[in-house]
Formats: sequence, C-alpha cells, structure tokens
Amino acid sequence: MKMRNPPVNSLSLEFLTELLISLEKLESDKAFHAIILTSDCPGIFSAGLDLMEMCGRDPTHYAEYWKAVQELWLRFYLSHLVVISAINGVNAAGGCLLALSCDYRVLADNPKYAMGLNETLLGIIAPFWFKDTLVNTVGHRTAERALQLGLLFPPAEALQVGMVDKVVPEDQVLSAARSELAQWLAIPGHARQLTKSLMRKPTADRLLKERDADIQNFVRFISRDAIQKALRVYLEKLKQKKT
Repeated sequence: MKMRNPPVNSLSLEFLTELLISLEKLESDKAFHAIILTSDCPGIFSAGLDLMEMCGRDPTHYAEYWKAVQELWLRFYLSHLVVISAINGVNAAGGCLLALSCDYRVLADNPKYAMGLNETLLGIIAPFWFKDTLVNTVGHRTAERALQLGLLFPPAEALQVGMVDKVVPEDQVLSAARSELAQWLAIPGHARQLTKSLMRKPTADRLLKERDADIQNFVRFISRDAIQKALRVYLEKLKQKKT
C-alpha cells in the first residue's frame, strides 16, 4: 500500500477516508494476509495530521476529522492482517503514529529521515492513545522525554530506543520488509491474530470507552484562541519556507 497525497502525505480527512477504505477492502478479501505500508512521495513517509483540517474550521468539522483519525488508528492497530511499515522518508506526528500501529517497522538509513511524535513543537499535545502507543513501543521513560520535547529520532537513535525494528540502506527498505514478512506469515494465522489482540486490545479498549470524550476534548482544545493562533503562525512559517 503506497501512500500518495503529495507533497508530504498529510493525513487530510479525504486521505484518511481513502486509507480506511483501502484497508477495509484488503481485510475483507481472504486472499490477502499482509500489508506493507510505504510512501510514494520522495523523502516523506508522512508529515502527519493535516493542520489545515484543524485551523479556521468549525467544531463540527473538527469532530468529524478527529473521529476519522481515531478510526484510522483503531483499524490499523487491531487489523487481523500483518502490517509492516517500510518507512522511506521523514515520518512525524500522526504519520509516526500510523507506523507505530504496525506490527514491524523498517526505516531507511538516511539521517534526514527522522521520526517521532513532535506535537509539542506545534503547541499542541499528543492525546493519551498516541502516548499509550509510544509507551508500548519504547517504554515509559523514553516516551515521556520524547513527547515532552517533541523529539524526532534519526534512524540510528530510532533503532536504539526501539521505535523501529530494523534500519537498512534506502534501496533495501522494501526488500527488507518483504523478507521480514515471510517470518510473520509462517506463523499459524489464528494464533498470531489472537496473540496480537491479547497484546493490543487493552490499549484500544481505553480509546473505545472514552471515544466521545476524546473527541470533545480535542474540539475544545483545538478551538481555543491560543491554539488557533499557534497553528496559524506555524502554517505561515511553512508558507514562507516554500517561497
């Protein structure tokens, strides 16, 4: 599955919907047992959530958008398919969450291809289920430091802290993902799927129980004048960089 939403694979509402539909089609087809998730945008896996969806919109739109973000994470995190991410570019915030929801992560060995949950740098915070996913992957102390400082880890550090499972030369990312896939597919499917559910269901259940409250919290937070101002400032900086 190659993500293609140029220039940076930002997770717009439309793109989130397309990803969900694609996943549902693959999950409903018994011929498919696994997905390798990668990017078709050079140098970028995903820049994360689309800030344009969170700036200058009305509360109804914010709620719709956040529900789609929740759904994407839940579906990828709990998918009965084996999901391996072949990370071939920069991978920040919501894009990093998407990779963390996969079963295995291969990252290209390019110092520019940093990844992490850098929400605090934008003046916003990662919600509890982002945090839980990172803690489950790298441990509490590493996650606490990374989240507070909005750290983006270059490949060697991402491997060291356990954010990714393998770092390979850039031209070998897909082949390494395919090689790893063989090991996962060699396990009896029902046993692997039940074990995945055993490991991940408590984390997902926490969001499912608090889903509406999480949406309301997001809408309240993102609607605050100070947050909207911070997002506008950040978007203006991005525009200046492009020009």
